[in-house]
Amino acid sequence: MGATSCRGVTNLMQSIQRRLEAFRQQRRVHASSLIISVFGDAVLPRGGRIWLGSLIGLLEPLDLNERLVRTSIFRLAKGEWVQAETQGRRADYVLTHSGRLRFEEASRHIYASYAPLWDRRWRLVLVVGELGVRDRERLRQALSWQGFGILNNDCFVHPSADLVAAFDTMVADGLSTLLESLMPLLAADSRSALSASDIDLVSRAWNLDTLAQAYSDFVASYLPILAELRRDRFAQIDPQTAFMLRILLIHDYRRLLLRDPELPDVLLPLDWPGQTARMVCRELYRRLLEPSERHLDEHIRLADGTVPALQATTMERFPSDDPLSEISL
Repeated sequence: MGATSCRGVTNLMQSIQRRLEAFRQQRRVHASSLIISVFGDAVLPRGGRIWLGSLIGLLEPLDLNERLVRTSIFRLAKGEWVQAETQGRRADYVLTHSGRLRFEEASRHIYASYAPLWDRRWRLVLVVGELGVRDRERLRQALSWQGFGILNNDCFVHPSADLVAAFDTMVADGLSTLLESLMPLLAADSRSALSASDIDLVSRAWNLDTLAQAYSDFVASYLPILAELRRDRFAQIDPQTAFMLRILLIHDYRRLLLRDPELPDVLLPLDWPGQTARMVCRELYRRLLEPSERHLDEHIRLADGTVPALQATTMERFPSDDPLSEISL
């Protein structure tokens, strides 16, 4: 290995270690949220179940200790994301039906190559019944986490959400009692051109400046790693590091998408950083996937000691016919 190549490997590992250390040094690690990312990205493609001891082992290199993982998984079980199934003295944690639905819906957004095309119809959720202060706040949080913007206390808006799926998610989150006070609507627009009212609606419903900054921070965290991998096509990342980086990459990206209404390009500012973030995530993920799955083959186990098989479709995440793949970084 030449001196130039050695410097490239050193720069690559330094970039990776900076991201890993930044995570480890957080004042407060939201372990439950990270475990959700692990289940959605790594456990669901292997049947949606994992032995608790295996989960603890996978997260230990990220400085999540056993007590924190146990406390967090119990909270997720209480929230009906997962349920325990005992095997002798051991226990698997398995996605519940509602938990699986949540993950599958999220996966359609996370691993898509690009945002859906806009049919120029706004999805509206109107509050038509009486809701108390507490229920209104629960509704606001639930729809905000699905990317809906807020026009006023009685109207939530989204450009492309599946309203049936949005309501199903609320039911899975234990908010079914609120549905009788809500009216879902499609607002059709016969105009052929973008209007000032559309732009005004976006500015009123979403804080795009805050979201743009979050996307820019994501790119700043992961672009140096991707740039080093592009620079040296022989560079390799060991399987454990690839797994840790893959989980943080998807964890960070998932949290961004939860806040992103996936507005069509015509409604976004020029040079929107979300497009670059999507491309960075896509390319880096595809480079990390194979070595990280080798790590899982060695370390993921069920309570009976078997290795859960990987679905072949997992290797097809982020399809290669992505029109954003030609963006120059």
